Amino acid sequence: MTTLRQMRFLVALADTENFSRAAEICNVTQSTLSTGLKEMEARLGVKVAERSTHSVLMTSIGTTLAERAREILAKVTDFEAAAQAETSAGMTQLRLGVIPTVGPFLLPRALPGLRAAWPEMQIYLREELTESLLAGLTDGRLDLILIALPHDLPPQVETMLLFEDDYSLATPRAHPLANLSRVEGSDLAGRRLLLLERGHCLQKHALSSVPGVTLEEDTSFAATSLPTLVSMVEEGIGVTLLPNLAIDAGLTAGHDLHLSQLEGATPRRIVLAWRQSSAQTDIFRKFGEILLQSRAPSA
Repeated sequence: MTTLRQMRFLVALADTENFSRAAEICNVTQSTLSTGLKEMEARLGVKVAERSTHSVLMTSIGTTLAERAREILAKVTDFEAAAQAETSAGMTQLRLGVIPTVGPFLLPRALPGLRAAWPEMQIYLREELTESLLAGLTDGRLDLILIALPHDLPPQVETMLLFEDDYSLATPRAHPLANLSRVEGSDLAGRRLLLLERGHCLQKHALSSVPGVTLEEDTSFAATSLPTLVSMVEEGIGVTLLPNLAIDAGLTAGHDLHLSQLEGATPRRIVLAWRQSSAQTDIFRKFGEILLQSRAPSA
């Protein structure tokens, strides 16, 4: 019989298309993961992936089975959570996924309140990009995720809006716009923005933030983190849009640059998301209320 462990191996491989990363996600050795998948293939009589020295390509049936495995694993997770919810201890551990442009700037302030509400709860934190977090949520690897919208969501995911997050323009001190406390989208026309590398939802959000204005990306440079972007602006390399959540949390403190509030921009929406079938909805909503209360006010 195909085991839940083998299903987890399959889903991890489908998500990463890399045996090493899949094994890391499953917390097993690469040989253990490979053996488990080969045993599953032998039992089912199909090949779930095409292997070569340098790459992995999921077969059509492998992709289909991985999607079915996601649904099964998520239902098993919720089955166990429903049983746990009936115990006196309630939820004792939470597997929380966050995107790197939100989690580090919101969670530290919220942790005292979360610990006070659930002193016995262990929170396991995973910082990943949005696509990976959504995959982890739908296959049961994660219980709850903290992400930014707009973004396409699977139909089985429920969200709770926490707050909207506006943008500020960060410029070097010598930049022509550095004497303005507020700027409009038209001020950015024709100017190229330093942005995070593709895969970060903030990269897409920033480019589409000003209705009616086409913002351009400086494709000669892409950062892996917001602190890197701040350092590049400080050195006079270019300008960027920063989310106010990160600024309020101290991202630009100690850096010699200028910040101007971007007027008329469409803010990104910070949300908590979980599976609709989860038995822990009440806990997740209380979790969200604590995050909202801990949100630093805009300057």
